[in-house]
Amino acid sequence: MIKPLLLSLALVHACSALNTPGTQLLRLGSQGINLLRLQQHQRKLSLGHDSPTQSTFQVPNQPKSLAAKYPELYFDQPLDHFDKAVDHTFGQRYWVDDRFYKSGGPVFVLDGGETSGEDRLPYMDYGILEILSKATGGLSIILEHRYYGNSIPVANFSTDSLRWLTNEQAFEDSARFMREFSYPPIDEDLSATATPWIYYGGSYAGARAAHMRKLYPDIVYGAIASSAVTHAAVDYSDYYEVIRQTANATCIHHLVSAIKSIDDILDIPLMSTPLKALFGLAGLKHDDDFVSLLTEPLGGVQGTNWDPAVSSLTWDQFCEQISAGGAGVELGLVRVPAEVVNYAAWVRVNIVPQCPKDLTVEECFGTYDDTKFQDETDMGSWRAWTFQVCTQWGYFMPTPADPDWPRIVSKRITLDYASKQCKQAFLPGKHVIIPHWPRVYQVNRLGDYGLTMPRLAFIDGSSDPWKAATPHSWHANTRVDTTDRPFKLIRGGVHHWDENGLEEPEKEPAFIKRMHAEEVRFVKEWLKEYSESQAATA
Repeated sequence: MIKPLLLSLALVHACSALNTPGTQLLRLGSQGINLLRLQQHQRKLSLGHDSPTQSTFQVPNQPKSLAAKYPELYFDQPLDHFDKAVDHTFGQRYWVDDRFYKSGGPVFVLDGGETSGEDRLPYMDYGILEILSKATGGLSIILEHRYYGNSIPVANFSTDSLRWLTNEQAFEDSARFMREFSYPPIDEDLSATATPWIYYGGSYAGARAAHMRKLYPDIVYGAIASSAVTHAAVDYSDYYEVIRQTANATCIHHLVSAIKSIDDILDIPLMSTPLKALFGLAGLKHDDDFVSLLTEPLGGVQGTNWDPAVSSLTWDQFCEQISAGGAGVELGLVRVPAEVVNYAAWVRVNIVPQCPKDLTVEECFGTYDDTKFQDETDMGSWRAWTFQVCTQWGYFMPTPADPDWPRIVSKRITLDYASKQCKQAFLPGKHVIIPHWPRVYQVNRLGDYGLTMPRLAFIDGSSDPWKAATPHSWHANTRVDTTDRPFKLIRGGVHHWDENGLEEPEKEPAFIKRMHAEEVRFVKEWLKEYSESQAATA
């Protein structure tokens, strides 16, 4: 009975890492890349065949017919919008839903963000796109991001080949698409120069939605930025701090205690191997690799969702395990408390078995072999997003710097360790060298925490580990929620919880129904303003 459970848990982890409705922004370091590859390997074995490089895991209960229901289309984009000497184009994939369109209605475009746009099809079928377009007689579009899914403009993911994966190039992709969009089944000018377009995104794509509204106010009439990470940071240890402050208090108490005990034991000479053996990881050479594996259940917080069909169970199951009580054990002269024993049991069941029997623990979970991360023919989304992280966005997740602060991750996870995948994965190219630290100022100069515009809505979750990078952060100034500049917080919500919906919307929880109703309300007001302005200039 254990193996099917392990497989299902591995798939939950993989879905979380690859941005299903529960999550979006890829939470990857060298260890995260290891785990993602192992989970992909398990999935390949379970399906009995190889899967495409950038294919993502099927969202639970997502109809397999969605791809057939919404045929993919392609828009021709230049590889380089700024250097006309680069004479190369690629097809940017998108999908259209005209079920609810009425003449003169708006266009809603959902930014695919850092994964295959196919993962966003549920939002078109019965999520935020369906909700808004049904309420307003609008047309819905999902626009895939360059270098993700099938919108791959290059032959490999070498450092040089990734040099066109920048915020600026991706902004221009969206702007050009909006200006030139046409849809033959509808004989109207649906381009953004003649029709009001509302731009929606969640997480990284949420920041893009906000940035598009700021940079292209002439064509982006309005935007909804959900869990929008408008603040880029080299050190994003705040990810763990949000969890520590908002997650189950009993679980956090046991986790803080367990991490302190683990760090104390690792400080004792000759105790490293016995402690790792308790976790089933005796063959893992480096202590920082060991403790980085222990952060895996924390990613489950980001994966929780109000809809059980798409919610990760990882965090709840981990909390149940670590809080189970029981007796401690003796490791030589060292007493290991119950919460560490329980932590070890969870790791032995949920992480260690992901390592195939023909590989060693070091081969599976070690991160010091740089060659593991240097395959330029691996065109997976992890490599594209890691390049963006290493060049412009940051979000490395070390332990909080203050040694007196309660920690839920080990003190051995330093900033250097959390960021080392950048130097490992991207060797210096002929045209591009990865900067020593990401140029986060290129993001933050667009408004940072204070980004605001008319008809720009921010919607966040109070328990989202990414909240500290959004305008709802405790680092940001407070704001007033208005119809023109909505500023809404989903109490107890996590990562862009407004984005998904139900096929039978009356079955949504009351607080989600209220949020969706609020979005419909302020969007209708925006569109009323548009109609009045058009009438005044007619």
